[in-house]
Amino acid sequence: MAERQFTGKHALAVFVAAFGVIITVNLLLAYNAVKTFPGLEVKNSYVASQEFNDRLQEHKALGWEIRAELSGGLLVLHITDKAGTPVEVAELQAVVGRATHVKDDFSPDFIFDGQAYSTPASLGRGNWNIRLVAKDHDGAEFAQRVPLFVKG
Repeated sequence: MAERQFTGKHALAVFVAAFGVIITVNLLLAYNAVKTFPGLEVKNSYVASQEFNDRLQEHKALGWEIRAELSGGLLVLHITDKAGTPVEVAELQAVVGRATHVKDDFSPDFIFDGQAYSTPASLGRGNWNIRLVAKDHDGAEFAQRVPLFVKG
């Protein structure tokens, strides 16, 4: 029986196969990363940067503080003014979702009870973001991302 030798062709085949596996895995991971989280915060970052200072001044003038909690199957948003008094906004839009992907995103309908805004929600354990836009009765806009960590 003839001895088989490891030749340059064999070495080339091993290197091509190894790098082929690495490249395939990297492409697959990159595709899944982009598919689950597009990374888009604003449609036009240049325009958003030009408006940043104006929005910041509106936020400071309103003096609102926002805190979120999950309590008894309800997602509760506390919006308070500088004095700590609950604020009833003219308009409230929110998107609740995971910090890492958009498949669990939903837009709840919050109801104001005189103290806070609440909506039924079943959130799994982990990090969540509430991206909200609220307007006061004069039309000033307050936009903020409120992080929420849900314990088991």
